[in-house]
Amino acid sequence: MKGTNLGEFEELVLLTIAAMVEDAYSVAICDDLEKRTGRSVKLGVVHAVLNRLEEKGLAKSKLGESTHTRGGKRKRYYTITNAGKAALLKAKELRDQYWSMITPLSLKRI
Repeated sequence: MKGTNLGEFEELVLLTIAAMVEDAYSVAICDDLEKRTGRSVKLGVVHAVLNRLEEKGLAKSKLGESTHTRGGKRKRYYTITNAGKAALLKAKELRDQYWSMITPLSLKRI
């Protein structure tokens, strides 16, 4: 297993997988990320990140059943692993530590 440190986009993809539970496949992940972040998200980039998350052992995938609407092609569904959950919790704890150090006054608009 490669390192478990998460980049920003890896974290967003992993959070999306966790939120979608059993319905996380690449196109749905891409669409959800675009909707929530307001950023343009390329499907190829999502595929690369999903592969990287699997290599790190933070996510795993399995093929779904083939459907007529997809011309017999099967979707690859992703789920978060225990290591992925731990990585997300670690990232959240770190962010929470930093947020707790910031005073409301330091973020006040001038």
